[in-house]
Amino acid sequence: IKTGHVSEWTSMRQQSVYVSGRVFLPSRAQIERRMEMVRVVSHNTHKRMVTCLQGHIGTDAEKRHKKLPLTALSQAMVDGGSQLGEESLIGKMMEVCGEAENRLASELLQHEVQIEKDVLDPLNQLAEVDIPNILKQRKQLAKLVLDYDSARATKSIISGTNTQALTAKADLLKEEVDEAMNKMELCKDQLAADMYSFFSKEGDYARYYVMLLEAQADYHRKSLTVLESVLPTIQAQQDSWTEKPAFGTGLEEHLKRSSREIALPLEACVMMLLETGMKEEGLFRIAAGASKLKKLKAALDCSTSQLEEFYSDPHAVAGALKSYLRELPEPLMSFQLYDEWIQASNVSEPDKRLQALWVVCDQLPKNNKANLRYLVKFLSKLAQDSEVNKMTPSNIAIVLGPNMLWAKTEGTLAEMAAATSVHVVTIIEPIIQHADWFFPEDVEFNVSGMFAMPTPPSNHSMEYDCSTIERKRPGSMVGPENDNPRKDSHEGSQIPRDCLVLVIKLLQALMLLVISSQPNLLTAWYSALYCL
Repeated sequence: IKTGHVSEWTSMRQQSVYVSGRVFLPSRAQIERRMEMVRVVSHNTHKRMVTCLQGHIGTDAEKRHKKLPLTALSQAMVDGGSQLGEESLIGKMMEVCGEAENRLASELLQHEVQIEKDVLDPLNQLAEVDIPNILKQRKQLAKLVLDYDSARATKSIISGTNTQALTAKADLLKEEVDEAMNKMELCKDQLAADMYSFFSKEGDYARYYVMLLEAQADYHRKSLTVLESVLPTIQAQQDSWTEKPAFGTGLEEHLKRSSREIALPLEACVMMLLETGMKEEGLFRIAAGASKLKKLKAALDCSTSQLEEFYSDPHAVAGALKSYLRELPEPLMSFQLYDEWIQASNVSEPDKRLQALWVVCDQLPKNNKANLRYLVKFLSKLAQDSEVNKMTPSNIAIVLGPNMLWAKTEGTLAEMAAATSVHVVTIIEPIIQHADWFFPEDVEFNVSGMFAMPTPPSNHSMEYDCSTIERKRPGSMVGPENDNPRKDSHEGSQIPRDCLVLVIKLLQALMLLVISSQPNLLTAWYSALYCL
């Protein structure tokens, strides 16, 4: 009801007659105006409500069900699922969803039939039949009043003469007046009864709108029940599907889903680099073409072993490996052990630092440790050709370390760089240098057998003698005081370790001043660090 109508009805109620503190019914004129308003708003509501229905009113249930948009959607999904087949996850999902949509269409059909029966039909009866009939009686009463007034006027004229003929006609007119008056009174009484009946049934009419909401609530509850019964099945199929992108997926989930020991992107990239990238200068430092990198990542997400075209671009392969490590939800070296890694890197004495790093490494989860061992063994092999590829353990740690370990809450760019600069280098570099001490077991790089093993190089670098350094496990640190493990050696490095750390710290301090105002210089800072 519009605001003006509400105000008018309020005024009508204020005009009601009060006797001894009791409210009597409003006048028939007021009720008549009220009925007209109810007729208009009921007609408009019925009209709008019909437009909300998706089925065709008046048709039988079967035809109505076929015409529902949800039914058409259901059929399209089922047909699409049949075409894709059981081997496609999309096909499976479409079939299950198609069945669910069909059940929702059935619930919608029942809901609309109920709405039509309990709300639409009564509203239409009220707006188009009941109230118009009462209003017609009002017009009929007006006509009877005119007839009565006309007969009474004629009778008055004739009653003024005394002729016998006119007297007989006057008697006849009197009968007509009485009849007209009776008809008028009957119509008047019927109209009053209908109008007061309408007024007394306003609560019943208002109930239609309550029934509308109740029906909608019931429909949505039933629809929710249908969806909740289907969702676990769909989710189970989704979870059981093994073909899921590796990039951005947690390591544990990827390994479990693919039944692998080593992550596919890690093994694939290592195998390709072993074949064509070990002599490539600046590996992991020089950026690859964006389109080639994107294509390689997409191919690895598809779990394909057809990667021949990428062997010729080792920088794209190295970029994909870095991207995989960085896109892991949790770093390979674990959020949980971040503080332990940092504490171990702060140990001043090199031998004790190695021991502390080994202790933390030994605490890694099984899968993280296995994949870290695989990666470190490869990086150690890469560093053996550092005279050609310029990728010493220090350089590898600088460019790859931030992708292997980072803080859970990174904060600002400057804070992130500070947290992952010196510490990460001092963690990753010794692990690569002493890979055979941290991980004495041999590594089979072609773990899955999906890739061809590269031809061994003719000239091997001097192998690491893991017997030259003693691993002191917690609780077994025995031996004479002068029986020390081998010092953290940097033979062959251009800069001694102490000088390197000092220069790194100086660059870090300079970086904090510069990056805080110019973040885009972070790349330049890493480049300067790499030049060491």
